[in-house]
Amino acid sequence: MSAGNGGDEGPLCLVTGATGYIGGRLVPELLDAGARVRALARSPGKLRDHPWAGDVEVVQGDVTDAASVAAALDGVDVAYYLVHALGTGRDFERTDREAARTFGERARAAGVRRLVYLGGLTPAGVPEEELSPHLRSRAEVGRILLDSGVPTTVLRAAVILGSGSASFEMLRYLTERLPVMVTPSWVHTRIQPIGVRDVLRALVAAGRMPADVSRAFDLGGPDVLTYRDMMLRYARIAGLPRRLILPVPLLTPGLSSHWVGLVTPVPAALARPLTESLRHEVVCREHDIERYLPPAPGRPVGFDEAVRLALRRIQQAEVTTRWSSASVPGAPSDPLPTDPDWAGGSLYTDRRQRTVDASPKALWRVVEGIGGENGWYSFPLAWTVRGLLDRLVGGVGLRRGRRDAARLRAGDSLDFWRVEEIEPGRLLRLRAEMRLPGLAWLEMYVGTDDAGRTRYRQQALFHPHGLLGHLYWWGVSPFHAVVFGGMARNIARAAAGAAPEPDGPERPEQRQWPRRRRRPRRPGPR
Repeated sequence: MSAGNGGDEGPLCLVTGATGYIGGRLVPELLDAGARVRALARSPGKLRDHPWAGDVEVVQGDVTDAASVAAALDGVDVAYYLVHALGTGRDFERTDREAARTFGERARAAGVRRLVYLGGLTPAGVPEEELSPHLRSRAEVGRILLDSGVPTTVLRAAVILGSGSASFEMLRYLTERLPVMVTPSWVHTRIQPIGVRDVLRALVAAGRMPADVSRAFDLGGPDVLTYRDMMLRYARIAGLPRRLILPVPLLTPGLSSHWVGLVTPVPAALARPLTESLRHEVVCREHDIERYLPPAPGRPVGFDEAVRLALRRIQQAEVTTRWSSASVPGAPSDPLPTDPDWAGGSLYTDRRQRTVDASPKALWRVVEGIGGENGWYSFPLAWTVRGLLDRLVGGVGLRRGRRDAARLRAGDSLDFWRVEEIEPGRLLRLRAEMRLPGLAWLEMYVGTDDAGRTRYRQQALFHPHGLLGHLYWWGVSPFHAVVFGGMARNIARAAAGAAPEPDGPERPEQRQWPRRRRRPRRPGPR
């Protein structure tokens, strides 16, 4: 970005909605482009786990509060307006309208050089009153900012493809969970989706536009597809069997949102405006934005590549798990700490922890010696049967054992597991190589609590593949109290030099029932 009010420094950019899907991914892109960034958030604490938190100025405020908006805009060159109210009634549209007017007025008073707004792509030839409240409000906000007296770039996009995008998550869950779908008629609506990387590229470029450019631009990828096409192509890329899709005209947008709510974890407040917006074709009418975008090989990316990027960590078995909530993304398509729990696909977890009457060193010896001749410290018959079943379906079973009876290293085979990561004295993470309808990990962590006592933490994770994967988890979860609970209990006893207890579920005060988390977490203690 060219220098702004900061002299030799880059321009100061205000990003509203920094805790949101686009805002949280735009900030590092602006920093990489040489800009200084100020992030406006109602709850600044939500930003502390972002890797860029220490590189930006974080201010508390709300776009509906004129005083906080004025303070946030002081000295700003480019202001990104990336906030929306959600809902379906008049209050929803009025809130959006009043917030946009406040922001535009304060931006003009502060001498802001440019406003940038990301709205929705509207259908051609459809009167505004016939649009969904969601699209109608987005269009109105764009007009208000364009009329503010500040040069404004309005970018209009349809479905944004990337892990965490509400539109993409709805597509993901519908396709993965339903091999046969009775769908609304809007599955035949043509849509021009765009990858999140290309959206961010356009947003950064929008802040550099000449002062005499103040207009709206359509934003879309190279592919025009129906929603049905997108589901079928997603299934193919994700390695799922071909989906059978049966459209039913009787499903209204309201019924569709309830249907989506039943099948997916996307909240109804989001599902309803999204499904209502699918009634009309949303295809770019112009591509003028290309004149202002810097050259970039392979851009824009097509639908298939955008989906592969969104699924990258899962497909490459790179879903990492941590006890902390921090997540350091490697690309805009990766999850962020502020993404909602339902974003990023399903990740089921079973967590156990115990205080151990032994030193961390003694506990680690037991953890590192697990498997092979030493066994798995719980319900040997269950592990034997699981190994035999795995061999029956062509898996490796338990016959591989381990390379060394006392030591492990990354890459070692360990029965039907593989050592994915080992931090001596602290962490052992195993990735399952048995035949499963999904990906599975087992993580064992050795540490101490605030009182200096040795603590053992254990978690099993499972990323289901299709409906069969979900059914598998729920089918085996009743046995986790015996298998994983017994493992945690007996590892603690072995470290303390006591004999293992008989197999059985943990006592009620020690049991932690399986919990579901839908975002991958990275390893490490809280």
